[in-house]
Amino acid sequence: MPSNDVSVVLVHGAWADGSSWARVIAPLAAQGFNVVAAPLPLTSFEDDVSALHQTLARIGGPVVLAGHAYAGAVIGAAGNSHVRALVYVAALALDESETVADVFYRATPHALAPKLAPDDHGLIYLPDAAFASAFAQDAAADDLTVLRAVQRPISPACITVPVARPLWKDRPAWFLVAEQDRMIAAETQHFMARRMNAHVRSHPVDHTPIVTAPGIVIDIILEAARACAAPECLLKTGSSS
Repeated sequence: MPSNDVSVVLVHGAWADGSSWARVIAPLAAQGFNVVAAPLPLTSFEDDVSALHQTLARIGGPVVLAGHAYAGAVIGAAGNSHVRALVYVAALALDESETVADVFYRATPHALAPKLAPDDHGLIYLPDAAFASAFAQDAAADDLTVLRAVQRPISPACITVPVARPLWKDRPAWFLVAEQDRMIAAETQHFMARRMNAHVRSHPVDHTPIVTAPGIVIDIILEAARACAAPECLLKTGSSS
């Protein structure tokens, strides 16, 4: 399966937009992949899954679907038959009947994790200071300025809805564990990756390696794409390293 036959669909998490994948998009496109950053409205889980399905419907041929953070829950709900592999980047991988909140708060929060609550309009914003202290503590000042400027709030309706059977039960999955994550505990990431039987790649990076360590994110996406070159890719297998 040559790279130019494969599309890579990248899905952003909460408090972000598609620009968070900027340092991943260009290198993948340079290798011949059709790369699309799917926009999520972050208005409800149902809306987000619908938006992803609309993006996938525009793409023909095999797809490697990658999600960061909250978007892990969304890619797990993808029902498109062209999806050949899933890549979770410090992401939430829900099992059937779980909610995002269930898994996000499974472990004791990091001491620097922000306190989150809806504002007067019922939306959850990340406090400005949290971008530097917890969301992307390894980011350069310019990157932090952009992350704060483009943040999109998330609705509680995104994180309180139990999910159906996730796609990772039927497709091979890769999981980049961010060992220095202050938003989603590394302990929780390892727990999710183990129960998925995912191919685990663990690195000492922060919650947002798509910005602060894009090379390792590109590597794991390329690994998933290459592994899915053969039809037997659809058989669910996993390994750790």
